[in-house]
Amino acid sequence: MLIGVPKEIKNHEYRVGLVPASVRELSGKGHTVVVETKAGGGIDFSDGDYEAAGAAIADTAAEVFEKADMIVKVKEPQAVECAMLREGQILYTYLHLAPDPTQTKALVESGAVCIAYETVTAPTGGLPLLAPMSQVAGRMSMQAAAHCLEKAQGGSGVLLGGVPGVEPGKVVILGGGVVGSNAAMMAVGLGADVSILDRNNLVLDGLVNRFGSTLKTVYSTNDAVERLVQEADVVIGGVLIPGAAAPKLVTADMIKAMKPGSVVVDVAVDQGGCFETTHATTHADPTYMVDDVVHYCVANMPGGVARTSTFALNNATLPFAVALANKGYKQALIDDAHLRMGLNVHHGKITNEPVAIDLGYDFVSPESILSA
Repeated sequence: MLIGVPKEIKNHEYRVGLVPASVRELSGKGHTVVVETKAGGGIDFSDGDYEAAGAAIADTAAEVFEKADMIVKVKEPQAVECAMLREGQILYTYLHLAPDPTQTKALVESGAVCIAYETVTAPTGGLPLLAPMSQVAGRMSMQAAAHCLEKAQGGSGVLLGGVPGVEPGKVVILGGGVVGSNAAMMAVGLGADVSILDRNNLVLDGLVNRFGSTLKTVYSTNDAVERLVQEADVVIGGVLIPGAAAPKLVTADMIKAMKPGSVVVDVAVDQGGCFETTHATTHADPTYMVDDVVHYCVANMPGGVARTSTFALNNATLPFAVALANKGYKQALIDDAHLRMGLNVHHGKITNEPVAIDLGYDFVSPESILSA
């Protein structure tokens, strides 16, 4: 199979779909890899590094898209990239379609076979291709929040860990999954007063076993969210419904009732966000104010630590990329029910049920397509 790796073009996105070591794995199995020039430059990989691993270098993204049987990316394709996709071409990347009708329409019209990292599942449960970036984003969320609390950034001037004789800042985390638990680890490490909300008692039990009394666990209800948000210096939104738009847990009225200079970080922004006041921002202009509350809603947070993120992502995505290349997408999806869950769009049909429901498309099951 001929595999193409274009340079990412989203704002301040320095990650890359394949590192040279991943290229070497695929090349060693008889596949051809074409990488756009300078695709790895943001994380200090040169064209020479890719050539040494067995890749050919293309001058433009158009050349990569034109040649490749499968495109491997990191972020969802931008409009110019969607326009270069062709009928039957495999696209393997993050998509986050539910809150993005424009991208969804473009992918449907392209006729491409689109496999989304974020909906691939694992035999033990969870989302193995989303997890590494959720780990990164969860940890970054506390760095961002601490910075945004500084007065120069519009924050209240609270130091999250406090100092002797001065109480620490209050952190509230919505969702106890991968994002939430990693945010909690950082917040607890800073010495903050941390509360985490979830509706799964097994998740809450696991958090207690992990963190003990250094973390307050709260069963999530509308009343609990409203009460804790009003008291918080920082609120982290880390709620996820796989494939679907994130639920709006924090209303505009709740934001209005928060303390001036408090901070919200919406890690769920890729799925539309869990704050009613959320709109996506970029690393170039990461924050905005609503009712004196700082909003940090960067849609590609892990891109800020691109080298760590790229290696973590490749560790998770490479085995599936190898399977897709070795077997062809149809056989790979037939053989692996968990990879099959990643199929979101197939030759103009929506094959992920939450996406179809949220955006008003007819749902066609992957099984029915693959058995046809």
